[in-house]
Amino acid sequence: MSTLLFTHPACLKHDMPPGHPENADRLRIIDETLAQERFMMLGREQAPLADLDIIGLVHPPEYIDQIREAAPREGIIYIDGDTSMSPGSLEASLRSAGGAIAAVDAVLTGATGNAFVSTRPPGHHAEIAKPMGFCFFNNAAIAVRHAQKQYGIDRVAVVDFDVHHGNGTQDIFWADRKVLYCSTHQMPLYPGTGAASERGEHDNIVNVPLMAGDGGQEFREAVEIAILPRLQQFAPELIVISAGFDAHYRDPLANLKLDDQDYAWITRKLMQIADASAGGRVVSVLEGGYDLQALSRSVSAHVGALLGF
Repeated sequence: MSTLLFTHPACLKHDMPPGHPENADRLRIIDETLAQERFMMLGREQAPLADLDIIGLVHPPEYIDQIREAAPREGIIYIDGDTSMSPGSLEASLRSAGGAIAAVDAVLTGATGNAFVSTRPPGHHAEIAKPMGFCFFNNAAIAVRHAQKQYGIDRVAVVDFDVHHGNGTQDIFWADRKVLYCSTHQMPLYPGTGAASERGEHDNIVNVPLMAGDGGQEFREAVEIAILPRLQQFAPELIVISAGFDAHYRDPLANLKLDDQDYAWITRKLMQIADASAGGRVVSVLEGGYDLQALSRSVSAHVGALLGF
């Protein structure tokens, strides 16, 4: 399976306050990991700047203008208690969305079998008109809307295994019968959403909350019982993965106990679904993951699985 990596050095310039977990070292460790010889077959492209009209398929123009106008010329400003901007944040955000858009283009035109977008800031907490949780634009949702509008894709599944629930993605697709959103996450935990009872207007939301201390066995059982059958029934024509690696046992921001092989396992399961109904088409976008050693090992397992290792 051919896999294409999208990243950009501008995403290193989204500076955070000292000690902030969502910092540029996350991308540096991923770059180092994917420079290893075992990834020599990985294709590589720079993430372009997103077209604002495509971002506008998810976020209204006044919100996009709000984010653009908030970007400081110097220093760091806080958008909310844990979401901040520096002079490099706007370009990084546009590259993150642009990488997701370009990944959809590459996969749906057949230029590659699947793609991994290694950019920051992440996106799955960004709601239609609200930045939060380190996120400004919802990269996964933008990828979905672009696939729908530009390529006429009728059924898209978003699978989110970040330890925090993707409240923004759920918000955006709550009433869209053509998008199936599936999430495993720790609960209770930030942002406080993601109960199993939150099912969307068309039963198109599948939330599978896990408890603090749950590990690979509980995670795999939840996926096998609650998510894979729904994906098979839905038969997506494209799968978008919100690939957060902060459910790893080493991660400091939560209390699940996954290891890197759990990420390889779920990646292979999703690829099997994609092979059955989507021609193998998978776009994976980076979300969380804040322990550098765990992030390196988890991304290695995830991208290795995308490559067919």
